[in-house]
Amino acid sequence: MAGFSLPPRFRPASIWALYAIGLLPGLYAFYLGIYGGLGADPVREFEHRLGIWALRFLCLGLTVTPIRDLFSVNLIAYRRALGLLAFYYVLAHFTVYLTLDRGLVLSSIAGDILKRPYIMLGMVGLLILIPMALTSNRWSIRRLGSRWNELHKLAYPLVLAALLHFVLSRKSLTLEPAIYIAIVALLLGYRVIRPKLMERRRQKKAAAMQGVGRVAQPRPN
Repeated sequence: MAGFSLPPRFRPASIWALYAIGLLPGLYAFYLGIYGGLGADPVREFEHRLGIWALRFLCLGLTVTPIRDLFSVNLIAYRRALGLLAFYYVLAHFTVYLTLDRGLVLSSIAGDILKRPYIMLGMVGLLILIPMALTSNRWSIRRLGSRWNELHKLAYPLVLAALLHFVLSRKSLTLEPAIYIAIVALLLGYRVIRPKLMERRRQKKAAAMQGVGRVAQPRPN
């Protein structure tokens, strides 16, 4: 089956459109915060909205490969933008925590980390994401070679750290965390079965090509 991808001439504009659309939820949350639309605890709500969008973009980035494999829709050109959007939201989430929530008081931040392990998980996620974001460019791909792929496999522990940070911060397993647990389990579970799935597909393709070759051979007189 032929794959689908956007014509190359439209990709730059569509990638910039993705950035613009992707940043809208954060800007809208900021707007609500200014005009008192974030409820009784606006700082925590602002933090939550930024954090949940970071998790969403991490999940969207991990859906690119299964969509290409299973539906022949090639969105690889947009994976870097999705990853960088996740990074921007994580950075904003962390900045709001340090400034508006903890007031840049180091003793308060240290005490919070010791008392709430999910804060440490969030910081681990940020530390994992920083080198991935810094190497999300063509120069780094050329410079690092095969090591680039190994580095960006950190996306898997990253999404686990982000998920645990989110679930533990909620303090109870409600519907929303359960949905994200299921999504992440599916995305990571697919990576486990993908090698066998791809090998089976290659075998079927090779068998089909052999069959076509036998049919095309001329019959002896």
